[in-house]
Amino acid sequence: QVQLVESGGGLVQPGGSLRLSCAASGSIFSINAMGWYRQAPGKERELVAHITNAGTTNYADSVKGRFTISRDNAKNTVYLQMNSLKPEDTAVYYCNADVLVAGTWRDLEVWGQGTLVTVSS
Repeated sequence: QVQLVESGGGLVQPGGSLRLSCAASGSIFSINAMGWYRQAPGKERELVAHITNAGTTNYADSVKGRFTISRDNAKNTVYLQMNSLKPEDTAVYYCNADVLVAGTWRDLEVWGQGTLVTVSS
């Protein structure tokens, strides 16, 4: 079993910053790509950023230049540094990981429960 635990969400004013973290635990042999998605009320879930185990990153156009994704492989943790936050960034943010399960040849896509980010004055 593999679990993703997210933290760092909360209420922040426009122009402010937050740092989200997501720690993976369980029967993990290795983790390939990790990413962050978000979903606003009444809207579809969208990709925000992702990072490979080699450190290659990609960002949605709406957050490029403001958000930075990074990872600590020793801790099986991925981070999302969010700067210059806007009201339209308000959403539940979900962590995602491509995990090779220990002792098997199975490659699973695992989701976190989500953490709420609210950008408002």
